Amino acid sequence: MIADEASMAQMMAASQKGDRAMYRALLSEVQLWLERYFRKRVAPAQLDDLVQEVLMAVHAKRATWDPTRAFYPWLAAIARYRWIDHLRKVYRSAEDELGDHDAAEDSEEEAVMARMSLERLFVHLPDKQAEVIELVKIEGLTISEASAKTGQSESLVKVNIHRGLKKLSALVEKAE
Repeated sequence: MIADEASMAQMMAASQKGDRAMYRALLSEVQLWLERYFRKRVAPAQLDDLVQEVLMAVHAKRATWDPTRAFYPWLAAIARYRWIDHLRKVYRSAEDELGDHDAAEDSEEEAVMARMSLERLFVHLPDKQAEVIELVKIEGLTISEASAKTGQSESLVKVNIHRGLKKLSALVEKAE
C-alpha cells in the first residue's frame, strides 16, 4: 500500500535531514507510486527504465522540495516531465527507424510541372507580388534580403507576400 501525503512528507523531511533509513523507505514508496502512475502510460517493457529515471531525478532534485508544501504534487511534476521526455525519446527513435525507402523519390518531371503551374498562377499577380513571393517563399530569402534585392521596404514586401498569397489561394479555390 502506498503511503499517504503526510507520511510521505514526513519521510522526505527526515530524508533531507540525512536519515538514510527514512530515505530508503521513501524511495521504496515512491517506486510503488511511480509504477502505478506509469503502468497505463507506457509499454510494460519501458516501465522499469522510466521509474528508475524518475527515481534518479527525485534523488537529484530532493533538495528542491519545500517541507511547507505537499509532496505528491512535487513528485507528480517530476514524473510528468520525465514521462514527456521519455515520449519524445521514443517518438524520435521511431522516426529514426524510418529508412530512405520510405522517402518520396525526387522527380524532375514533378518539379517542372509544379514550376509551370506556378508560372501560370503568377501571371494573375502584379509583378511586385510575384517577385517577392518567388524570392521569399520559393528561394528562401529573408524579408530583409528580398527588400534589398527588390528595392521595396520590408513592410511592403510583407504586404505584397500576404496579398499575393491571398490572391493565389483564391485562384486555386476558384479552379477547384
